[in-house]
Amino acid sequence: MNKLAIIGAGNFSTFALPQMMKNKNVQFVGILDTDVLKARQFQSKFGGIVFDDLDQLIANTDINLVYIATPPWHHFISAKQCLLAGKNVICEKPAALKTEEVEQLIQIARENKSLYVVNLMQRYNPIYQIVQTIINQNIFGTFLHGFFENYATDEFSGPAHWFWEESKSGGIFIEHAVHFFDMFEGWFGQGTLLTSLEIKRKNSPIEHLAADRVQAVVQYGQGVVNFYHAFDQPKRMDRQEIRLVFEKGSLSLYEWVPTKFKIEALVTKKDLATLKSLASPLDINILEEYEGDQKISRGRFKTIESDYKVELTYNGASKTTIYQSLIASMIDDQLKWIKDKTHDRVITEQNALNSLQIAVEAHEKAKSIIL
Repeated sequence: MNKLAIIGAGNFSTFALPQMMKNKNVQFVGILDTDVLKARQFQSKFGGIVFDDLDQLIANTDINLVYIATPPWHHFISAKQCLLAGKNVICEKPAALKTEEVEQLIQIARENKSLYVVNLMQRYNPIYQIVQTIINQNIFGTFLHGFFENYATDEFSGPAHWFWEESKSGGIFIEHAVHFFDMFEGWFGQGTLLTSLEIKRKNSPIEHLAADRVQAVVQYGQGVVNFYHAFDQPKRMDRQEIRLVFEKGSLSLYEWVPTKFKIEALVTKKDLATLKSLASPLDINILEEYEGDQKISRGRFKTIESDYKVELTYNGASKTTIYQSLIASMIDDQLKWIKDKTHDRVITEQNALNSLQIAVEAHEKAKSIIL
């Protein structure tokens, strides 16, 4: 049985704990928060102990697993103290604000043979895995271009919110974009930053704090990806899209936790059968069908053979349902490793470091402008 303590009694902990408790090998022990009222409210909902401070939590020898869901500037010191005490640690993103801090955490965890992982849960999404299979099987040919566009809300993050203080959040690349740097690295391998930009909001209370719009261009193999993150929308207009363009078609995913996708591509009968086996139910629209010499087309000076031009759409579960399943899958995966160190995890401590490295580089090398 894994005895779990949580640091941070915010909304995400309240959402995440019931998903973690779906694993029968998790027992919730207690909560720690600098806001004692919030901790008491958390306790009234889930039970457990309210810890006075981190030292008291660490001293509890029953606890072997700590979940850290505090704002980013607390992550490093909380994780370090828990790891030094021999606890297993799952932390929300980002791992820390500096890469050398994450390297230190990884070293401590490996020396103690303890779990240390950051909840980069996107890789547990079935849609993420479908895309991974499409790429691995080279169904649409070489990857050429992609983008992630995040038009996110600032409606509930006023000028005094910690999000706008780089010393606390690290800025958008570090606090938020790590999820998507990790996704693309999982699909295409390690990326190389080409350029980055941070835009501050002119004549606003946050002008001299953090950027509210950032952009980075990253090369993955023969492909180039544009990442754009903006926090300047009303909540009701919050929206996200990922598009991947290949030699023979494109694939678009919608929402920051993707719940649906659309494919427009040239495919053979075999390709179509493979796609149908990956996602069900798949709405198939045959736009064009080719016979004889029509099956042959050319692009990038290559011969492309196809039986159809298709539009395929897939609608998965609701965002909340998928979100819940990601957390449940993540905790199941990590607990298997605690029990059996030979278990091959979907995400490891290396994901935390790699995603932060490119985020920090994008932040440090960004051209800063005020618009």
